[in-house]
Amino acid sequence: MNHLAIYTLTSELHDREAVGAATRTFLAGLGVDYDFRDNDYADYGTHALDVIYVRTGGTEGVFLKLLPLLTSRSQRPFYLLTSGQSNSLAASMEILSYLRQQGLRGEIIHGSAPYVARRLGVLTKAGVAQQRLSGLRLGVIGEPSDWLIASRADAGAVKAKLGIDLVSVAMSELLEVIASTPLREVSEACADEAVRASLPGACQIYDALRVVIDRHALQGFTLRCFDLLSAVRNTGCLALARLNAEGIVASCEGDVPAMLSMAMAQALTGVSGFQANPARTDAERGEIVFAHCTIPLDMTMRYELDTHFESGLGVGIRGYMAEGPVTIFKVSGDLSRHFIAEGELVSNGAEPGLCRTQQLIRLADASLTTYFTTNPIGNHHIIMPGHWREELDTLTR
Repeated sequence: MNHLAIYTLTSELHDREAVGAATRTFLAGLGVDYDFRDNDYADYGTHALDVIYVRTGGTEGVFLKLLPLLTSRSQRPFYLLTSGQSNSLAASMEILSYLRQQGLRGEIIHGSAPYVARRLGVLTKAGVAQQRLSGLRLGVIGEPSDWLIASRADAGAVKAKLGIDLVSVAMSELLEVIASTPLREVSEACADEAVRASLPGACQIYDALRVVIDRHALQGFTLRCFDLLSAVRNTGCLALARLNAEGIVASCEGDVPAMLSMAMAQALTGVSGFQANPARTDAERGEIVFAHCTIPLDMTMRYELDTHFESGLGVGIRGYMAEGPVTIFKVSGDLSRHFIAEGELVSNGAEPGLCRTQQLIRLADASLTTYFTTNPIGNHHIIMPGHWREELDTLTR
């Protein structure tokens, strides 16, 4: 089964043979893979993207009769494809206007063949990501860190909009598992004696998190990681870096909105993204320095081990990511807001006064730097390789 299905909507007044020939010509010119369902809507709502091809005018009444069936099978936006022939655009506009009046979402996909093909590709990628998110179980290990006063989540909204279940796991459970997990020899090399001495404990945290993940059937989690500093004199930075690289979304500091943003990034791109906080902004140059002490290892060209910045304890990660296109992303805890900005990773840093992994990013739109100083969604943001604005904008609708 293809991820894209195209269903048709046709007036009985039009010659079916002529409409069929025009349909074959139009769809062949798009050069996309799809399942063709003609007037059969039996499996509507089962694909990553279901598109209604409004082939002619005079189809508004036909659509109105179909609407109860369609809304019972899918809560996603309606996507109306039109070639612009036989008054199809006019009919699509009337249908979309009616949908908006009913509080329903929709979009008309219309334009040149390259534009339509690209837009269908974007919508399909977002639809696949939505399918991957639905049914996920994401753990909250410990409460959000005390300083994250604006970074709580609405579990009901998360379930309703993304299909994700948030699972509470007591920090005491993780600490008990750590205590019962044996230390093991590690192969990581590091010249710093303090870091080298902390590596067995950092790997013990990784092994314990694996136990908790399996016990609760989690596909990801956020960890109140600073509690580990006092409890076991070590950090979760290395464990999170490895788990993210293995496909387990792993977020720091109990930040649930950051975890949700990372899950959405992974569902869309295959990488969880770098959770970091801005250290400096330059509105005139449109530049921001982001920093944090862990980064998914699959996002790095190379990395170095260091201590955790604030505490000087445990094992932190200084990762170096390939320079080039990036996207900065964040959703709010109730999913009512989001921020998306495309830019370029200009350089990786290693300043002694910041968290270990440091990135200088220049935004494509310099005016967006004011968001961070006037209307931010918390402090942590997610940095993803590549430009994903359109796909993320679709996924967050």
